[in-house]
Amino acid sequence: MSPRVLGALVAALTLAADQANKLWLIFVYGIEQRQPIALAPFLDVVYAKNPGISYSLLSARTDFQRYALLGLTLAATIFMILWLWRSTSKLIACALGLIIGGALGNAYDRAAYGFVADFYHFHVGSFSWYVFNLADAAIVAGVALLLYDSLFSARGAGTGGKSRGEGASAL
Repeated sequence: MSPRVLGALVAALTLAADQANKLWLIFVYGIEQRQPIALAPFLDVVYAKNPGISYSLLSARTDFQRYALLGLTLAATIFMILWLWRSTSKLIACALGLIIGGALGNAYDRAAYGFVADFYHFHVGSFSWYVFNLADAAIVAGVALLLYDSLFSARGAGTGGKSRGEGASAL
């Protein structure tokens, strides 16, 4: 399977899993009425409507702000798609697929509902760290894979002369 196809498949599966999880939690399980659900002493399932990005930064409360944030997300996603198209590394293709799928999942929420639905709440005692969704987790995993490739891929020997980050590591 080519890196392009692999990345596109990972993006599609990530988007589908994210949206299925959100739809099930909201409309089938009814998380809004049942929250919080303790999964572990440090992890709850809740329902948070996030009008911004991580930690509610760049909160988009007006239509203009929402569409500007949506436009920024789509521009970044297009950049990632172009990067994926040129990628020769399966590791980078998977990483970009995770980021693209996650970004599109959150972009869909923002366009359809005006906010991104977040569910998973990490906390330790009264310290609340983060509420996120599967799309966010995919984006973080994709960035981690890109960092891994950047830090641990060899240059030169064994890479076919490709620079770090493209083809230097195999999946």
